[in-house]
Amino acid sequence: MSQLTPEGQQLINNLAQRYHFSTDAVLSLLQSVQNGNGSMAQFSHPEFGGSGQWMRGGMIMIGDMFNNGLKNSVSNLCQELANLLANQPIIWQSQSFQSQNPGHNTAPVSLFVPATGGNNGNWWPQGLMNPNSTGSQNNVRYAYFASIRRLAIEAHGHVTLYDTLDHQIGGFSQQQSGGSSVTFTSQHGIVDVQNLPVISVDNVPTTPSMPVPTFTDTHVNPAPVAAQEADIFGAIEKLAGLRDKGILSDAEFNAKKSELLSRL
Repeated sequence: MSQLTPEGQQLINNLAQRYHFSTDAVLSLLQSVQNGNGSMAQFSHPEFGGSGQWMRGGMIMIGDMFNNGLKNSVSNLCQELANLLANQPIIWQSQSFQSQNPGHNTAPVSLFVPATGGNNGNWWPQGLMNPNSTGSQNNVRYAYFASIRRLAIEAHGHVTLYDTLDHQIGGFSQQQSGGSSVTFTSQHGIVDVQNLPVISVDNVPTTPSMPVPTFTDTHVNPAPVAAQEADIFGAIEKLAGLRDKGILSDAEFNAKKSELLSRL
């Protein structure tokens, strides 16, 4: 998590005292709420009854499921932390906000110290400042910019920027079977991210000859598709010969042929 400002640290200390939790526990919950974009949190801390989950609107689950007092405290604390994050004027640019609001003591206190560097601490490509949604799973993280139809994904140390075309993205998931792949849901159904046009890789505009990073953890070299098809059709021809000789019945031939064709 980013470094807290002195004011932000004081706010966290006050919350810890008011809810009778340690500062460490409140900081860990702040991280969880921040990771959930202020609308949810998945946390694990002994002071909160172990592992648990909170969602804005009242849903709360904790490991100590029959401790209603603890459950209410954690839920209320999550809501307060979400409100703190939502009230950040520009989390990574508090100095700019202060310069635009001289003399206003009622402005929200910036929780975080502005990051140093060329992109204000954000991992996505430069010039993209305010994603509509962010998330991460299995060492892959994404940032979706709906207004400009862009999607940034970081995987295996590379950041790829995609054009989302006319998709109105509603959610992301990562499939693990047969290698990792990232998909999203839109008004067109489930779409593989790698079907989207690539704008840039690591801030470098792509060219037709440039390789695009994939989401697979290992490099697998499958047999060429044409060779696989030739093997299947060859097997069907052999089966047809066995049928013609009376070794296979028509039903046995058709069943085996259907099985082989299903592999294409």
